[in-house]
Amino acid sequence: MTDDSDRSGTTIRLNNLSKSYGQTRAVIDLTLTITAGELLVLLGTSGCGKTTTLKLINRLIEPTGGTVDIGGIPHTDINIVELRRSIGYIFQGVGLFPHMTVGQNVGIAPGLEGWEKSQINARVDELLEMMDLPAEKFRDRDIAELSGGQRQRVGVARALAIQPKIMLMDEPFGALDPLTRNTLQKEYQEIRRSLNVTTIFVTHDMTEALLLGDRIAVMEEGRLVQVGTPHELLTAPNTPYVEHLMATPREQADRLEQLVSGT
Repeated sequence: MTDDSDRSGTTIRLNNLSKSYGQTRAVIDLTLTITAGELLVLLGTSGCGKTTTLKLINRLIEPTGGTVDIGGIPHTDINIVELRRSIGYIFQGVGLFPHMTVGQNVGIAPGLEGWEKSQINARVDELLEMMDLPAEKFRDRDIAELSGGQRQRVGVARALAIQPKIMLMDEPFGALDPLTRNTLQKEYQEIRRSLNVTTIFVTHDMTEALLLGDRIAVMEEGRLVQVGTPHELLTAPNTPYVEHLMATPREQADRLEQLVSGT
């Protein structure tokens, strides 16, 4: 990943970003760069500011201080509707429209963009196939007919419909069973690498963060306390808080090794 990412409009820079609600400081002087095509995990316990940071990036809420730059442009200089349409947003529970079919849900954003019906249909079918939901079988299904994992797949397809260069993901797989969750994690990794989608992935699951992230940004009470690769966080945590977070996956890995070796 290089500085050329600015020219593709996919690098995100958070510059002293802050958000307060009265006396409560949700995000405090957050400075962070997410480079083109990177999957950066925001990790921390509930209430540390992860979700607030996502909402600040796509202007669901406005900052108290600091700025967000996308491709070198302050995001306040980008039309807010265009900004939100250019950023995919996926969260736990998906938020699909229950009165629409699978195909209608996936095609809603291209429709709002004024795409021709034939273009929308082709894009919907392409994305459903990409998400292992054969179009002939799933395009006309009602949302109520789908399993939790299938709904999450539709949610990812809908977020990718107008080919965003940025994806914000807020605990998207947290409610799924472990097997489905693992499958969707792998599928999304393949998709975002092939499409070079810059992704910010929020989780409080330490193992998920380590397995998915190119880098992990650890937040504590609104502040960024460490940024590094999974290896760096596991081997060189720089605060007791980060060390505590990393203790659980290390202990799980040690226990699994003992089970494999029969000790």
